[in-house]
Amino acid sequence: MSDASANLRLVFCGTPQFAVPTLEALIAAGHEIALAVTQPDRPVGRRQVLTAPPLKLTALAHGIDVTQPEKIRNNLEFRARLEAIAPDAIVVVAYGRIIPKWMLDLPRLGCINLHGSLLPKYRGAAPIQWAVAMGESVTGNTTMLLEEGLDTGPILLQEPMEIGAEDTAVELFARLSEAGAPLVVRTLAGLAGGSIIPQVQDHPQATLARILDREDGRMDFAAFAATELWNRWRGFQPWPGAFTMLNGRKLTVHRLQAANGLARGLEPGEVATEAGHLFVGCAQGTVVELLEVQPEGRNRMTAAEFLRGTPIAAGTRLGD
Repeated sequence: MSDASANLRLVFCGTPQFAVPTLEALIAAGHEIALAVTQPDRPVGRRQVLTAPPLKLTALAHGIDVTQPEKIRNNLEFRARLEAIAPDAIVVVAYGRIIPKWMLDLPRLGCINLHGSLLPKYRGAAPIQWAVAMGESVTGNTTMLLEEGLDTGPILLQEPMEIGAEDTAVELFARLSEAGAPLVVRTLAGLAGGSIIPQVQDHPQATLARILDREDGRMDFAAFAATELWNRWRGFQPWPGAFTMLNGRKLTVHRLQAANGLARGLEPGEVATEAGHLFVGCAQGTVVELLEVQPEGRNRMTAAEFLRGTPIAAGTRLGD
């Protein structure tokens, strides 16, 4: 075992690009990454090309051993390998698997997780997307000790981050990923040195950031005001985005903005056009302007281009 002042022997579990800066920061800090654990290569895109996770590529570039088990809970070979490594800590960043109890109990410093929210808010699979979608102005990173509950473990360190009014989840992902890397390095140093005391979460304040599905991108003009639809569009980038239905066919919305200063008296879903602009009524008497759209089976285009090729009759409603 390493002593508190030495560099640590680590196992790193992660999969997407979000995890890469933390792995690189741990390497730069001099820690020994005895093994990188990531998800198996997956088919990607229309051609279903077998593609390695970003974390795997980074680990291999640094000469780190990589394993990609399909399952880990009852994987005896994987368990024996980790037990032989005897890591001081297991670092988990966007791995995409539930960590079983035997892994939680293995390292002397525990399993340390980087989570992209200020816990206990936005526990779950999509904290960054939901923070933006709900119109939050501040989020941040949390490091915590993993336990068997969903993001319920004791908090180690937290660092807030402002969400800009124009930020999408894509931009926030990148910033939180970069900011989280030094936070994990500081967390490990504090745990090893005894300066960090884990703090129990305020569980009654917890909120859930459930995994997104395709239907989250459906624009419900009756349920949401224009600003809420704008926030959801920002949060649900790059997927599931935003879409509605026009005359029974899908209409993807690539860019939009709240147009709340317009008093058009539109019913939710009702469309109005004016000089190449496309407006839709929303909840609470608000109006959203669709700036760039993509009709089913066609390329994306500006609202003006769309309206030149698709006349909209008075009283037309989206969503039907």
